[in-house]
Amino acid sequence: MAYKFKIVERKNDQFGVQFLYNAEVMVWSESYTSKASAKNCIESLKKHAPEASSVDLSKDETGSGYRFVLKKSKDGQFHVTFVASNGETMVQSELYTSKASAQNCVDSCKKNMPGAEVVDET
Repeated sequence: MAYKFKIVERKNDQFGVQFLYNAEVMVWSESYTSKASAKNCIESLKKHAPEASSVDLSKDETGSGYRFVLKKSKDGQFHVTFVASNGETMVQSELYTSKASAQNCVDSCKKNMPGAEVVDET
């Protein structure tokens, strides 16, 4: 199983972070103006993801600190965000048709982010 983080180039000389399983992007970040900020995002995910709480907004749960947030979209699908202690979203997932698939994404991130290699594609 090949889990890894990738630092990728984005428009306007910005950088992004992706967390992948094999070639599938599981979650991705916003764009950062510096590569150092992208690297800080990865280090924070590696450090905080394993112990982060999970909050299911479809059950009206709330949370604070570093946390995974499971959200239901208007069309009944689910996605996951990872939120920093300051309330900023660090990464988000694709839409999943089932809540179980979104929860699997959370579980996989918690388990596999800390030991994932980092690949710089810039």
